[in-house]
Amino acid sequence: MARSVEDFRRMPGACRAFPMWPFYPVYFPPLEESALRKVLVPVDGSAPAHRAVRHVVALAGRDPSFEAVLLNVQPEVDEWSVRRVLRPEEIEAMEVSRGGDVLRPECGVLKAAGVRFTPLVAIGQAAETIVSVATEQGCDGIVMGTRGQGLVAGVLMGSVSTQVLRLTGLPVMLIK
Repeated sequence: MARSVEDFRRMPGACRAFPMWPFYPVYFPPLEESALRKVLVPVDGSAPAHRAVRHVVALAGRDPSFEAVLLNVQPEVDEWSVRRVLRPEEIEAMEVSRGGDVLRPECGVLKAAGVRFTPLVAIGQAAETIVSVATEQGCDGIVMGTRGQGLVAGVLMGSVSTQVLRLTGLPVMLIK
């Protein structure tokens, strides 16, 4: 079905910046069709993770019903020297406390921006835990920072973002 430029201009979200631009009409779908309403944001205290949180603040500015789930994944402690001295409950409490320390500054950013969020700390393998928590929490997508290793280094060394892309069926937005 052929459409004229005028048809594109009448669509909701059509480009109004260049009303006389006759050759390349741009169509942006309305917010209801494409928006992420609830996203998982894995944070590890790094600069790319902080940039991902700031990007979520920008996304939340478009939709008042937007919600974020902040997740910090702590690796399991399985060193015999630690397990010999501490009980499993104490080790878990220590890991959750460490995760809370990582989440605190990012929670402050979201709170200051007025974004609804849920902070979570999980223990396990990073990529698998991120995907399972996103599914459990009913998230529409994942917004995460990437260290920018490049394609070859990411494939050879195995980045968490590459593993998440491979494991999930949700949209993943990588912030460099």
